[in-house]
Amino acid sequence: MKATKNKLIIVGTGHVGSAVLNCALSLNLISEIVTIDKIKEKAAGEALDSTHTTPFTYSPNVKIHSGGYEQCSDAKVIIIAAGPSIMPDEKSDRTVLAERNVEVMKDVMSSITKYTKDAVIIIITNPLDTMVYYAENYFGYPKNKIFGTGTSLDSSRFRRIIANKYNVDPKNVHGYMLGEHGNSAFPTWSLLNIGGVPCNRLDEYFKPEEPLDREKIASKVVDVAYDVLHLKGFTSAGIAMAACRLAKAVLMDEHSIMPVSTTLEGEYGLNDVALSLPCIITENGVEKRIEVPLLEDEIAKLKASAENILKTMRAAKLVK
Repeated sequence: MKATKNKLIIVGTGHVGSAVLNCALSLNLISEIVTIDKIKEKAAGEALDSTHTTPFTYSPNVKIHSGGYEQCSDAKVIIIAAGPSIMPDEKSDRTVLAERNVEVMKDVMSSITKYTKDAVIIIITNPLDTMVYYAENYFGYPKNKIFGTGTSLDSSRFRRIIANKYNVDPKNVHGYMLGEHGNSAFPTWSLLNIGGVPCNRLDEYFKPEEPLDREKIASKVVDVAYDVLHLKGFTSAGIAMAACRLAKAVLMDEHSIMPVSTTLEGEYGLNDVALSLPCIITENGVEKRIEVPLLEDEIAKLKASAENILKTMRAAKLVK
């Protein structure tokens, strides 16, 4: 069935899914939003609550309702936020979710594919890269139409930390965290610049209080996710914005370049593992993965990150 223009499905209406719903409304781009959850009352309540925002000035009159997977038949974008997340009292390791969420993803993808193979699917569910690999390779869905938010959020945290250090707008900071979404993600210092000023000259131009400490910042980017988790109990705002920014790139056919998780096919000598590289995002999903020029030590970190993801994939029995 032909996709309805700008129809968004949100699967999973927990902390993250509800944040995605609120963020999606703020885009002023969506004509219809459908919430789906195994707890139908939760999906219905989130949808009903959000409808009460539409009469306010400057709020778009979006059609918001809950439904079943049959609603996916004419969807343009589906965001999957289903499944449990790491809790503050659990071990701070995303891999503990693998076995649990493989079953969740199996149910979700099996349900979606009954009704569509046309919608672009954006995955949030953790462990993200393992879930992306599973969704892309086990359900006969067009691979280019499935990707994960990947290190979009990690990169946003990196840019915010760098912006704070040099007292600039983070939108003027250009750089990536690549690899795994999570513990083994790493900053590509060779690609970092602020307004065209390369990394090795930032201290010279912007005069920070302390010199740039690359190792300290790399650790801080990874650790800050757990700071949010332990302070707030969950993470939601940042990842919701990342998912909605990617949805906008699809809806507007932007050809934007963002770091998202997909299954690699030979890039940097890597195959059969999903991780984040910069990708061109269009109305068809991932148009192209960009094998950006990396230094030898950065390629080594990328391969180490891939091995870390493969351990999780093996634990989930997706690869040998």
